[in-house]
Amino acid sequence: MPLDKEHLEYPHRSYGMDHAHYDWSMLSQRPAITWPNGSKLAVWVNVCLQFFPLDQQGKPFAVPGGMTMPYPDLRHFTLRDYGNRVGIYRFLKAFDRYGIKPTFALNTQLAERAPYLLQCILERGDEILCHGWNMDSLHYGGMDRDAEAELIERSLSRLRELSGRQVSGWISPARNESEHTPELLAANGIRYFCDWVNDDMPYPFHTANGDLVAMPLSNELEDRFVLMNNLHSEQSWLEQVCDACDFLLQEAQQQGGRILALNIHPWMLGQPHRIGKLEQALEYISGRDNVWNASASDILAAWQQQTR
Repeated sequence: MPLDKEHLEYPHRSYGMDHAHYDWSMLSQRPAITWPNGSKLAVWVNVCLQFFPLDQQGKPFAVPGGMTMPYPDLRHFTLRDYGNRVGIYRFLKAFDRYGIKPTFALNTQLAERAPYLLQCILERGDEILCHGWNMDSLHYGGMDRDAEAELIERSLSRLRELSGRQVSGWISPARNESEHTPELLAANGIRYFCDWVNDDMPYPFHTANGDLVAMPLSNELEDRFVLMNNLHSEQSWLEQVCDACDFLLQEAQQQGGRILALNIHPWMLGQPHRIGKLEQALEYISGRDNVWNASASDILAAWQQQTR
């Protein structure tokens, strides 16, 4: 017996997508963007500074990169801590050596627990975006809206208080959202968020509380995703980053500016047997012509100036 035609009807069915969060378009058909000084490729190095609670609850799912063994999983807990005490300083030396302008995605609870780390970033003048409360404070479908509103407000207001800055960017723990997350972010003064990875350039994202900008922070080149999830080697990660750099530069010659976004973790690439691969990647990227090293907000501002 055939299905009744009502099963194929959907009120939001439309060309390219089935929602109204953004205006669908092909990247190749948008107006070309030119980065400052005529650069073709904007390089955004995003460093995740994270706190994984030892008594991880894992609600509603186990956090990627979090504790995996029965409590107390001190081996994995202290490995994450290693990144915030040791690996991060190897990152900073590499950034300064190759002229990289990093952006730091910071769990608010880590800012409370490690004031030395926050102070270091503030003294350097690098950009900070909010990475939620901690890595076990997840945003998810079905979450009570009021509870999520309180969590977002607490995460942002406390980080703004500790840093003395008007933090305007956001990436959710595990990049996970509820159906309410974007509108709650807009209501709390966020200008851009990095959870959606469906583009190579920024795009306007509509919510009931006003527009945000979705910034394309690639998951495919993330060190944790490549090394821990895909089980590729450090050399393979390096090759993938260099290949992406070459391809995006070539594509930008015909279609306008592109973004190479690297999301990295000091507890992963800050290890002594891996830091050399990060240095090689940064040396390769910074040695190419037509490359602009920029923070997330720098890229957003340059894009908005040409698309408004």
